Amino acid sequence: MVNPYIPYPVRIDEIKTETEDKSLKTFKFVFLNPEDEEKFAYRAGQFAELSIPGLGEIPIGIASSPVEKGFVKFTIFKTGKVTSYLHSMKEGDIMGIRGPLGNWYPWDLLEGKNVVIIGGGFAFTTLRSSIIYMLDPENRKKFKDIHVIYGARSPGMLLYKEELEQWAARDDLNMHITVDGTDDPEWKHHTGFVPTITEQEAPAGTEDTYAIVCGPPVMIKFTQPVLDKLGYTDDRIIMSLENRMKCGIGMCGRCNIGKEFVCKDGPVFTLRQLNQTPKEY
Repeated sequence: MVNPYIPYPVRIDEIKTETEDKSLKTFKFVFLNPEDEEKFAYRAGQFAELSIPGLGEIPIGIASSPVEKGFVKFTIFKTGKVTSYLHSMKEGDIMGIRGPLGNWYPWDLLEGKNVVIIGGGFAFTTLRSSIIYMLDPENRKKFKDIHVIYGARSPGMLLYKEELEQWAARDDLNMHITVDGTDDPEWKHHTGFVPTITEQEAPAGTEDTYAIVCGPPVMIKFTQPVLDKLGYTDDRIIMSLENRMKCGIGMCGRCNIGKEFVCKDGPVFTLRQLNQTPKEY
């Protein structure tokens, strides 16, 4: 039996600062042992524990996509002891990754359906993984219309800016980028909060349309009623409770909502599933 607490050794191959305030960096890791990459086979929506020997570990959603080979990426917000140390590390440094962990977005169910991705702030990481997965030439034909609504506080706080513009230029993806506000005269996308843009741009809910929502709690709180108004049923609203992830395997008991352990049974749930749990999320 594989010990779930033992991380795979990885080398930091590339570090990219994503936002103007330098609070978010994307780390590209390469496995020291090539066979570990095969063991770390993951699906879009899963997460992993990033381990710093002698310091600790932190659960982070996987930002790279399963169709991107030879590396794995994570976008990390500098907010605590482990993440602050990570932000001080350099390309070439060695650390560990434990996983993949948790469940994933229900890709088999979503095949043949319209998919609406709704994200905000730095919670866009697993959504990037999902978009890259769906747009892969081998996969795009498996899905009908794809809409993406993504927002941040300002243009300088958007993640993956080059990819956002590439996606906006595609004719097989309906891309809606928004910011809360900006005085940039060159800004050519939406201005407004994610729930407002969702109401304006998202397609109506149908039997063949699913919404995947991941973002800060306040965004989710005000987006959910919009989806209700658009006709999305609770079993067609899929959410990721990434802010509740802890040890990754449900052993520490700090991720539970009622009988559900977010690390083990989630982090991906339908709203219908969440409505059957205590309102602790």
